[in-house]
Amino acid sequence: MSTSATPTVSRFTTAVVSSMRRLYPEALADKSFDNTGLLVEAPFIASPSRPRNRNSVLLTVDLTRAVADEAIENNHSVVVAYHPIIFRGLKSITTEDTQQLSITLLLAHGISVYCPHTAVDTVPDGMADWLCDIVTGKLDEPEPETHTAAAVQPPLASPSETEVTTSESATDSPPSTKPTSPSAAEHDQDQDQDRLSDPFVSPTTTPKARKSRPSHPAPTHRTYSKPTYPHPTSTFHPAVITHSRSVITPSPSAALDAANRFVASDSVTYTASNTGAGRLIEFSEPQPLTLLITRIAHAIGLPKGFAVAIPQGQSIEDIGISSVATCPGSGGGVVRGCRADLVFTGELSHHEALAVTDRGGCVITLFHSNSERGYLWTVMREKLEAELSEEWTRVRNEAGAQVQSRLPTQLKEMLEDESVEVVVSERDRDPYGIVVLEETAVEGVKLGAE
Repeated sequence: MSTSATPTVSRFTTAVVSSMRRLYPEALADKSFDNTGLLVEAPFIASPSRPRNRNSVLLTVDLTRAVADEAIENNHSVVVAYHPIIFRGLKSITTEDTQQLSITLLLAHGISVYCPHTAVDTVPDGMADWLCDIVTGKLDEPEPETHTAAAVQPPLASPSETEVTTSESATDSPPSTKPTSPSAAEHDQDQDQDRLSDPFVSPTTTPKARKSRPSHPAPTHRTYSKPTYPHPTSTFHPAVITHSRSVITPSPSAALDAANRFVASDSVTYTASNTGAGRLIEFSEPQPLTLLITRIAHAIGLPKGFAVAIPQGQSIEDIGISSVATCPGSGGGVVRGCRADLVFTGELSHHEALAVTDRGGCVITLFHSNSERGYLWTVMREKLEAELSEEWTRVRNEAGAQVQSRLPTQLKEMLEDESVEVVVSERDRDPYGIVVLEETAVEGVKLGAE
């Protein structure tokens, strides 16, 4: 093999790894189950027949095949995937496994993968604190309008472009020509219509107890929407609510010591009071649950809906919240034993949610990765780009003399390229979307026996 085709380490990849480790020290990850760090390292092959990857990073929560294809199509050098692409030991790497196929494709195109996971959760200004910021606010700006829908019967509406009807007559309608990503005005209009059918509105009268499962009336006037997936927003900054904030499970002292050794200054950055799993918010005075729901909805991109659990016999508009426990992803193990008024996380098991509501608490879950994805858009992208820009300048300055020497052309081009770009995946999304049942003027087919 000629010298020009000899595999070597990509200096840009090394700069990305160094930057991530400074922002989210691997020592703070929960190694009892987690697998973090540089999990896939593609060699840098300086060959005239191989195009050079761009000095760019793709951020994603999950490294699915769609995201891998996105990284390849855009010629990125590194994928930073929050969730580890490798959790357990591998005895083989084949294309029959979808995740392993993604790994092989990325390697074939010279793309490496770094996975920080729980290191991002634990650090100050990390993912758990971001969930707190959604609830408590960070900037002094006007509060968004907060209300529950009036307890009225919604009017019949024509099927929207997102509806799929249960009636055969719907097949006569022409396909929609609207774009798949509606404008902000269209999105707001959709949200206004959704408020008319708010499922959490208290009934005007107390329903009579039923002795049997209710049956669907005939004819059925129901349609369902296509699944909708929230797109995080970076423009929502609610007014700050006075509160105190603490860590639910502090990181072990050995992990804190190891992380602080990487801090440039002599100051202690990571302490038991600001670093660890989960956060507990305590308000100076109770806040309406409806206000917190509105804040969360705006911050994650106004989805069609998300799961809210409240104690039986209570009305959602009458509940006040004095404390909130937050944890990104699957929060059951972190918030267990924390008796906050509200548990705000990605997902809880059925029995974990029952335990909270039976003691009088409430639960808000967003689906697992919807509690994490917005952090990449609003915090991580900007932090990593700033850190990486400084690191890449340092690497290029140290290699300045070598650039003029007889380096392989592609390696020389990489070091001469001062550009740095960090982008967030457009294809990354939670596997679950929301389907909304709606009343329409279209007669549906019979759904069950009379």
